Amino acid sequence: MIWDQLTSAQIGDLNRNIPVVFVLAATEQHGSHLPLATDRMIGEYFGRKLHEMIPNQVLILPAIQVGCSDHHLDFPGTLSLTHYHFAGQAEDVVKSLLKHGFNKIIFLNSHGGNRGIGQVVVERLGHQFPEAHFVFSSWWQLAGEELFEISETGPGGVGHGGEFETSLMLLIAPELVVKEQISTKVNSPTFQWAEGDLLRASRAYYHRSMKKMTPSGVYGDPTKASAEKGKKIIDAVLAELKKVALDLYEASDS
Repeated sequence: MIWDQLTSAQIGDLNRNIPVVFVLAATEQHGSHLPLATDRMIGEYFGRKLHEMIPNQVLILPAIQVGCSDHHLDFPGTLSLTHYHFAGQAEDVVKSLLKHGFNKIIFLNSHGGNRGIGQVVVERLGHQFPEAHFVFSSWWQLAGEELFEISETGPGGVGHGGEFETSLMLLIAPELVVKEQISTKVNSPTFQWAEGDLLRASRAYYHRSMKKMTPSGVYGDPTKASAEKGKKIIDAVLAELKKVALDLYEASDS
């Protein structure tokens, strides 16, 4: 079910055991070939497809559309919230859910810059509301092994605006992908221990602005992207997301 497509009375009649999916997204540059709405559109697509799979066992909230994107502000079009305001918005929405009796919340993140503060939000809410269930994951974390098998670009290829995000957008909204602007990887090298991408965690976190990570705004290799690959990514992630939602649906509050 889609939260804001229901009436107040319909929400009131729902089983409070239903988990609520809260997409955390961003509005920011994704190079010259992907729209600013990439993270939001990907996150919302996962939510919509999950709703189609188990419509009576999940609720999909409106997404947070602007995230923590200060590191992208060197590129035109990027919008950003401070960590303080992002956390406040997320926590206020969840407190509304708890007030209405829903206490199983899945934070589905679709922007790397939200990960740190997202974890803090979950820990703060978990401490304040120990009777509730809180889960946080970025979509690329949910099916790591399966996604490794899908990827063809190697280390540094699956990053911001790279192989996976471009594949997903070629499936979700191909009319918004500027295909003639898709170019090869131009990642700026740094320390070996700081190298990583969506599938390969760096050994240590080394903060750099996106402009320093890549002059094009794309960290990764979108040349191997395809809509067919996007479908494989969607299927792999949704299989795991469905498991999380159904496990929470069946979980006892005790």
